[in-house]
Amino acid sequence: MTPDTLPIFLADDKPLSGAPGGQLILAALLGIATVVLLIVWAKFHPFIGLILGTAVLGAVAAIPPGDVVASFVEGLGTTFGSVGLLIALGAMLGKLLADSGGANQIVDRIIRRVGRKTLPWAMALIAAIIGLPMFFEIGLVILAPIILLVAKRTGVSLMKVGIPALAGLSILHGLVPPHPGPETAINLLHAPLSYTLAFGLIIAVPTLAIAGPLLAPFMDRLVPVVVGDDGEDKSTSDDGDGLTQEQRDAGAKHRPSFIGAILSVTLPVLLMLVRAIGDLTMSEGGTGRGVVDFIGDPSVALLAGVLVAMVAVGWASGMPRAQIHRSLGSGLPGPASIMLIVAAGGGFKTVLSDSGIAGIIGDYATKTHISVLLLGWLVAVAIRLATGSATVATVTAAGIVAPLGATLDQPHLALLVLAIGAGSLFFSHVNDAGFWLVKEYFGLTVGQTIKSWSVMETVISVVALVCALIIGAVV
Repeated sequence: MTPDTLPIFLADDKPLSGAPGGQLILAALLGIATVVLLIVWAKFHPFIGLILGTAVLGAVAAIPPGDVVASFVEGLGTTFGSVGLLIALGAMLGKLLADSGGANQIVDRIIRRVGRKTLPWAMALIAAIIGLPMFFEIGLVILAPIILLVAKRTGVSLMKVGIPALAGLSILHGLVPPHPGPETAINLLHAPLSYTLAFGLIIAVPTLAIAGPLLAPFMDRLVPVVVGDDGEDKSTSDDGDGLTQEQRDAGAKHRPSFIGAILSVTLPVLLMLVRAIGDLTMSEGGTGRGVVDFIGDPSVALLAGVLVAMVAVGWASGMPRAQIHRSLGSGLPGPASIMLIVAAGGGFKTVLSDSGIAGIIGDYATKTHISVLLLGWLVAVAIRLATGSATVATVTAAGIVAPLGATLDQPHLALLVLAIGAGSLFFSHVNDAGFWLVKEYFGLTVGQTIKSWSVMETVISVVALVCALIIGAVV
């Protein structure tokens, strides 16, 4: 579930390993098992565990050590460059919103307008709207502080609030263009954008309901996590300004307006939505397309959100200019560990991809004789499990079934794109950078993350496939 790049093979674009398929699959399984055992049983830091798991993978796959290091560093650097900047800017924005009282203002409005029973549905809807134009990671870094504060202030468990929000972000990222997975599959399969977008939104509604608010109570029984001791924010005093003592210590004199706070959060969303619309309606190479592509770039959009927040919630809350900058800087140390873990997950994923295992899985899949939609889903599932990359799974699966897609009409070709997208979301685990983002942001153990996030992703994948098959039987 990450805005990852396609696998970058070294040298002459050939897989790093010449080992037979069975050995490559064994290497992938042992590499993943090493990561899990080191982190869960031996209590290694995830960053070290991922490095050692990569070493085991490379050794079993008979990849030259130098190539393992080069591929890992390539993936680590690429992931850090794309995701690390977003985490840093998102952390700065979240910290300023917290210190100024802006986050409290947003949460109070949500709590006043939505009851406890409908809160999961509201969080799912908010996440889906935010997730429409942006990558999963960006939506997560923006929403995470809000999710945690809502859970704390209402006393509702983290799973009941967080699972619907995560589902909303994930479903839109995997099924609805112009997100990179479905958009790339559309291009590879020459599928119609109109049908893909329409069917994607139709499938997203029941999938979000089932994998979000309806699934959340079951997740709460598996992983009962409560933020804080109870539903009250005990650090809020009765001085009438609605600020906590920590916010006063940070220099805030009063809460910023709700409009200013919500603008700071939604501005990146709006800018990326403008880019998404421009990509669909403007021709490439034009000045207008260049402008919207720039302002809607995730890093530029988040930077704009930070700059607006400096005025709309920092200055508006009475914080001195120097304190605003101190608040922004103080948001960085905590997420530094998250950046390293996510980057190492990207390195592990890249070695898996570069080893050639995706091609082996593709060869196996093409020898089967089943429904094209189900075949596309199964290929994407297998590559997703092996490489951890939703985008690699989508692109590889689309390439494998492309010849079969030529026999389909336009509606079923669009459904094939969505079936592949659904498969690319299946059971995110330790080789997916998104797994580590969820784990670290919500303070979960590896086991808790598997029982909540990984299971939720699997439910999304299966429900979306079933919906695609039902639509395919009707149209």
